[in-house]
Amino acid sequence: MDISSISELAQRLRRREISPVEITRVCLERIEKFNPTLNAFITVMADSALAEARMAESEIALGRWRGPMHGVPVALKDLIDTGGVRTTAGSALYKDRVPTQDAEIVRRLREAGAIIIGKNNLHEFAYGGSSLVSHFGDVHNPWNLDRIAGGSSGGSAAAVAAGLACAAIGTDTAGSIREPAALCGCVGLKPTYGRVSSRGIIPLSWSLDHAGPLTASVADAAIVLQAIAGYDAADTTSADVPVVDYAAALREDAKQLRVGVPRQYFFDDLDGAVAAVTEQALQVIQTLVAEVKEVRLDVPTDRKLQAAESWSYHAENVAKSAELYQPETLRRIRTGENVSAAEYNERRRELDEARRTIGAVFADVDVLVTPTTPIPAPSIAELKANPEGLRPAELKLLRNTRPFNVWGLPAISVPCGYTKSGLPVGLQIAGASWREDLVLRLAHAYEQATAWHKRRCDFSRQ
Repeated sequence: MDISSISELAQRLRRREISPVEITRVCLERIEKFNPTLNAFITVMADSALAEARMAESEIALGRWRGPMHGVPVALKDLIDTGGVRTTAGSALYKDRVPTQDAEIVRRLREAGAIIIGKNNLHEFAYGGSSLVSHFGDVHNPWNLDRIAGGSSGGSAAAVAAGLACAAIGTDTAGSIREPAALCGCVGLKPTYGRVSSRGIIPLSWSLDHAGPLTASVADAAIVLQAIAGYDAADTTSADVPVVDYAAALREDAKQLRVGVPRQYFFDDLDGAVAAVTEQALQVIQTLVAEVKEVRLDVPTDRKLQAAESWSYHAENVAKSAELYQPETLRRIRTGENVSAAEYNERRRELDEARRTIGAVFADVDVLVTPTTPIPAPSIAELKANPEGLRPAELKLLRNTRPFNVWGLPAISVPCGYTKSGLPVGLQIAGASWREDLVLRLAHAYEQATAWHKRRCDFSRQ
């Protein structure tokens, strides 16, 4: 059974041509078969998932169809709280941590009828872009098991790309949804800061954290976003801004869109294959929109705000149980230890200023297009052979995604081609605050004009 299209599954589920139980069993069978190789899941919720699937089947049979997520298996990055099910953040510190209630994003998924199938492996406490630093081991890329899956939502991207779940929810502080999506050849969407509640999600940096979907297509990303977006009065980072119909946005013509291409910084020092594939993608986009022109952006690069906020969350645990952290995670957390209150306040003021002023660029363009990552997925062995090179490699992988976290803008990564060795390459499309609809519109138009999203990895032959 092909579980790669939520929109197609939804119609078949509603017509009772297939059952939520069938779909869930397919996912569980694939997890059992392939997760020992990929290491994409930390916890598999087989019993509760099947119980939820049977309940969804019963509701649909009674005509109580809740919408396109009803009966669809979804995986969660394992720093998103699930009541009664351990949530580890990929760390020995939290290996036995069991929250008492679901995160708000999980509550909304359940309300939409989604089936929670398990918790995905990740880079410990989301503090990295490789998913090689985890108490539960390395995550492997389904396109090439010798390569990283990216991070920190590496397990989530690998699970979707390998067909172990219909969708997954990841988090993104510097690119941790979009970067693994690009490296694993799936779609990853970071909404506007404040669009999706972060209540019940273990933080990395409150000022920069976002949550969003990883899916096999743009249409599926729109469906999942519809289920999880919206104001949460109990979350201080949530914004009370109306949510539009994202599925309807996909039906709008992209011909009126004006596209900006910020070549300076975002196109610097690209891998040759990434550069070539990106230029080909831009040629396609040129045929889809009203205008493509170069723009210039002043890119923020300071990381002290993230460092300080991470230290603030972890300081007490570091003092009590430093030995339970992976050494590299501990080193990164401690970079925020000596950031003064005055310096933190100044960096926070700079963040607010950056978010106010970035809107000016959208007077002349509607969306921005860049490569998602400057390089394809690096080799696991090479990164492990040179531990001192891990952080620089991750910083390079996250270079093009991180600015959009600082600006708080919605951004998506969609597959746009492959290297000669078969590694996926992602294209990043970003828009103005609260304009996920425009980002999705161009992403969908590009996806439909190409065939990259139809290619599936067959990692079982590796």
